[in-house]
Amino acid sequence: MIDLTAAPVTQPWLDERNYWLSLTDATRELDPPYAVIHLGALAHNAHDMLRRAGGKPIRVASKSVRVREVLDAVLALPGYEGVLAYTLSEALWLATDEPELPGLRDVVVGYPTAERGAIARLARVPALAARVTLMVDSVAQLDLIDAVVPPGQREIIRVALELDASWNGPAGRIGVWRSPVHTPAAARTLAEHIVERPGFALVGMMSYEAQIAGQGDDPAGKPAFARTVRWMQSRSKAELLERRAAAVAAVREIAALEFVNGGGTGSLEFTSSDPSCTEIAAGSGLFGGHLFDNYRDFTPAPAMAFALAVVRRPRRQTATVLGGGWIASGPPGPDRMPRPVWPMGLTMAPREMAGEVQTPLSGLAAEALRPGDRVWFRHTKSGELSEHVNEFAIVGDGRVLGTVPSYRGEGKAFL
Repeated sequence: MIDLTAAPVTQPWLDERNYWLSLTDATRELDPPYAVIHLGALAHNAHDMLRRAGGKPIRVASKSVRVREVLDAVLALPGYEGVLAYTLSEALWLATDEPELPGLRDVVVGYPTAERGAIARLARVPALAARVTLMVDSVAQLDLIDAVVPPGQREIIRVALELDASWNGPAGRIGVWRSPVHTPAAARTLAEHIVERPGFALVGMMSYEAQIAGQGDDPAGKPAFARTVRWMQSRSKAELLERRAAAVAAVREIAALEFVNGGGTGSLEFTSSDPSCTEIAAGSGLFGGHLFDNYRDFTPAPAMAFALAVVRRPRRQTATVLGGGWIASGPPGPDRMPRPVWPMGLTMAPREMAGEVQTPLSGLAAEALRPGDRVWFRHTKSGELSEHVNEFAIVGDGRVLGTVPSYRGEGKAFL
């Protein structure tokens, strides 16, 4: 059902009115709340990300998808290689062979793990140990693994070393709190600990430049802030190119690395230009959550959306939909709210915003809404919508082609 081989010739989402009306018409038999994936928009995003990567392989960040059939369809495209998982339990599920569903051969867990049961399973199943790579940034994480299954009683555990990619600017540190390994010397020291320790194989490195990949450089209505962001990013890029190259070179003197991963959807061009990186992690751009509306150099198609039903009319210019409180993670603020996109011009009530069971929406467009009508929303982040629905309706050619389960729909809740 999900064939992304060919990029679409047309881009119907550029005509917002007809795009959302066509989705409404295609899904008229479905009862809200429901979520959809537009096949043409998904294909467009997948091919556009390959273009932006400039020939460097993309490792799909599964947390930004959380739909197994979409992961499989994207990985079928030349240029996408491997998965960056978000928990070890998820990685084992993706890598396990099932009837008529071979497990993925290359899964890197993007975050350190403390799942003792999953570590024990990884350590004792040869096929999984060969397919899954763990992320580490300290000796203590190696100690935890050894405490679960000692080296002499397990398979060799593949690990990757994470380098901190944040920037120490004039006003202090800018980035996200991930690895404590910041300098080339620290990376080399940890690499030496790993290779000298029985039961481990150092096979990769990773660094995520969140202040570049995850920070929009063109936020609407904030020109001064946008200039500050671009100033910060230009300097952070220059610093990281030099430091990451030195760190990778230092670790390569210790171990023969299979991969060096970096970046994200928002930094595909930059990370592709970094000779020290062999691949790029990206996934959010496939669905195009509205967080990515704030970038100058690319605009993903809104491939994923959800519809809620109008159930109340408390006043002339207000219509209330059932549900809506699907808030995105990150710093609390309006940009973490789902965005009503059709009908256009609807806004949330400041004292209620997106509610658990109801969301009042006001504006001129609300006057024409009646109980049973649909309102379309885009989620802030791409993969998090999958935690709220059991399945997605796949829409193409003006109709629902079928449905695919989310992780949740397959009974999987990893985090």
